Amino acid sequence: MLSFNDVTVRLGGRTILDGATAALPPKSRVGLIGRNGAGKTTLVRVVAGLLEPDGGAAEMPRGAKLGYIAQEAPGGSATPLEEVLAADIERATLLHESETSHDPDRLGEIHERLNAIAAHSAPARASRILAGLGFDDEAQGRALESFSGGWRMRVALAALLFSAPDVLLLDEPSNHLDLEAVLWLEDFLQSYSATILVVSHERDFLNNVVDHILHLERGKLTLYPGGYDAFETQRAERQAQLASARVKQQAEREKLQDYVARNSARASTAKQAQSRAKALARMQPIAELIDDPSLAFDFPAPDELRPPLITMDHAEVGYDGVPILRKLDLRLDPDERIALLGRNGNGKTTLARLLAAQLKPLAGDIAMSGKMRVGYFTQYQVEELDRDDTPLEHMTRIMRGSSPGAVRGQLGRFGFSGPKATTAVGKLSGGERARLALALITRDAPHLLILDEPTNHLDVDAREALVQALNQYTGAVVIVSHDRHMLEMTADRLVLVDNGMAKDFDGSLNDYIALVLSGEGGPAGKGGSKANKKEARRLAAEAREKEQANRKRAQAVEAEIAKLTAERSDIERAMFDPASASGALAKLTMTEMMKRRADLSTRIEAAEAAWLELSETLETA
Repeated sequence: MLSFNDVTVRLGGRTILDGATAALPPKSRVGLIGRNGAGKTTLVRVVAGLLEPDGGAAEMPRGAKLGYIAQEAPGGSATPLEEVLAADIERATLLHESETSHDPDRLGEIHERLNAIAAHSAPARASRILAGLGFDDEAQGRALESFSGGWRMRVALAALLFSAPDVLLLDEPSNHLDLEAVLWLEDFLQSYSATILVVSHERDFLNNVVDHILHLERGKLTLYPGGYDAFETQRAERQAQLASARVKQQAEREKLQDYVARNSARASTAKQAQSRAKALARMQPIAELIDDPSLAFDFPAPDELRPPLITMDHAEVGYDGVPILRKLDLRLDPDERIALLGRNGNGKTTLARLLAAQLKPLAGDIAMSGKMRVGYFTQYQVEELDRDDTPLEHMTRIMRGSSPGAVRGQLGRFGFSGPKATTAVGKLSGGERARLALALITRDAPHLLILDEPTNHLDVDAREALVQALNQYTGAVVIVSHDRHMLEMTADRLVLVDNGMAKDFDGSLNDYIALVLSGEGGPAGKGGSKANKKEARRLAAEAREKEQANRKRAQAVEAEIAKLTAERSDIERAMFDPASASGALAKLTMTEMMKRRADLSTRIEAAEAAWLELSETLETA
């Protein structure tokens, strides 16, 4: 069992973890979640022994083996298979000793232990893990130094999984993986028999892998049973209870304050007033829910263009005259929502760059609307932001000639208002830098938005905000992502990039997932006609518009409930203490206030019923 006992960590004068306490059940699979900057990686580093807490401790059973990926990717002339096999230190040590020892008794012990740990089947197990993470037989035999950093981090993950620790720590393991490798990892972790603590922002991954959610918020830990969806339900209930308790506490506080003010000077009631004053001092304020501006995504609407935006006729694209993709016959219309599927290295980014006009076709034809504006997001743009400049300086530079109001308006769409607009990029979180990059590429209201792994730096709530913003965006979208929830919620059309080609996938995302997991050659839904696909896209677009309208209605109803509830609270205070009433309330009799309160209660109940109906409709959608 892994436990956190009053863990406190302060970094740079700021308290990151504040008496964090939780006990994980034995052999549980736990998802550690929290907003960007909440301290998730800090907590993992404490568990891994890489950071000494200022107070408290993370504890696990004596002798338990801990597994954690180092920050540096492995390199050198060793092959991926050799690197993974070397991760089992006991096996490597015993094999070496078996070649050098001349003691018959010791040799007998060595071979007995090697049999016990299934040492001779280890190469096959290591190879299966590497294959699951995308390394074919040829790649498993290449030198590590020939791979990119992302692929070498996959080797590090494979080595960690192969070592089979008693406590497995994973910090956003899917960041370097494609969808296919994520699906394999999920399947592997579901059958892992030891404790897992995984930091992840992917809703589907958490739902499919973990049996508990450990929520880190304001330096504190709360453990919830179930996957992410169960956590969301429990958190919503808890927030509603906190909000209700806060209203009641505020009323009680005002009542105590009023009593103390009116009775402290009287000798007959001074003792009771003093007692209530002490109760008031002991009353701990219940935290108010935070309205976080870092969830802001608002893509500007482009002007309308006639279809098509892009058409390709037997186009080829590649690098240095060598084609990567051939026979491209694709059409992209202004209302398209396309997800590009396929393993990393198959050409998804190459196709995205062709659509963004960053690459020219090597053969065939490609026609693009002359007035089309394109916004292209990649992780490189996030990494290349000047850390010394502020968001305001970045946007002013790229919107040269625009008014200060227009510059600040575009920043405000993405949550950069007030002091955030003038904070150095180096002091922003990874999610904030990703939002800034999105703000920069959409400053001229593009007709086509191409997003290549836009969620890598975003937490779960920010990803959901991005999904809603994309569904409200009126332009075309092409997205590459391993986040299934984002693909399911935003894409109406799937294009599979595989075997040097890019073709429509005639099935759903679930069909594709089933295809990947089964290893078979065709999807369940293959064979749909072009007319059927066009109709499906039309229905999906209508559903998206309906969902957007329902969300706006739900927000309006929420605001109405808050307004009515505040009015009722004012009346209740006036009824409790008529002398405190002001304005129109001061003119009402007690009977009129009672009628007004009853009317407000009826309206609140009706509004709550409407909100619940809209919520169920959105949840079903």
